[in-house]
Amino acid sequence: MIPQYSLDPLRQYHIQVAAGEVGRYVLLPGDPKRCAKIAKYFDDPVLVADSREYVTYTGTLDGVKVSVTSTGIGGPSAAIAMEELANCGADTFIRVGTCGGMQEEVMSGDIVIASGAVRMEGTGKEYAPIEYPAVADYRVLRALDEAADRLGFRSHVGVVQCKDAFYGQHNPELLPQSSVLLSKWDAWLKMGCLASEMESSTLFIVGAYRKVRAGTVLLVMANQTRAAKGLSNPIVHDTDGAIRTAVEAVRILIREDREKEKND
Repeated sequence: MIPQYSLDPLRQYHIQVAAGEVGRYVLLPGDPKRCAKIAKYFDDPVLVADSREYVTYTGTLDGVKVSVTSTGIGGPSAAIAMEELANCGADTFIRVGTCGGMQEEVMSGDIVIASGAVRMEGTGKEYAPIEYPAVADYRVLRALDEAADRLGFRSHVGVVQCKDAFYGQHNPELLPQSSVLLSKWDAWLKMGCLASEMESSTLFIVGAYRKVRAGTVLLVMANQTRAAKGLSNPIVHDTDGAIRTAVEAVRILIREDREKEKND
């Protein structure tokens, strides 16, 4: 049984992974239970570690080592996962998560691919001043967009809003900061934010600091803008489309990276 904590200096303290146990390409769901579902798309997946909110499997895609590690909810735990995975040699990260749609045309079951993120979270502020933009790596973004098109999923590419307080989105009128939250939400809507979630801006900022590649693909579970207008708004929980998009994007990146290495 894998110990939850270890003083082994070769293992990262929180994720309990050592160098060589993960691939350079890592998928990052929030929910630990989603890791086994994602690992089924790998060849010969093996459970590497299970510590706190961090579950890690490693397998291969097209003969290349790849991994999946859960991050838990929010920026602090996501930053820890990326930092420690990067310490182990990973350099390409794709968040595979869920979100709430914001624009009327973003419907339940759609895929959102984040080109950038509103930094309405605290973790990234300890890495970079708020003026520094949280943007996805272009090659990862392009691979995700191509993968979604190739698989025939209805998808949207654009900016997402990231926050620390889940209920700051869903019950803003009950919180002491209600006027601030509501006015900012209105601003994000007017600026065309596609969806709201909780990790991407942190991952983009930490990725820039660590000089690794990061991108995000999200399932739209529901859309409170559509609900407020009385439009169709079923709640969708099936993340398979986002997972398949991320896996296909990794395959695209593997091929591109092989070609680049061959020509260098």
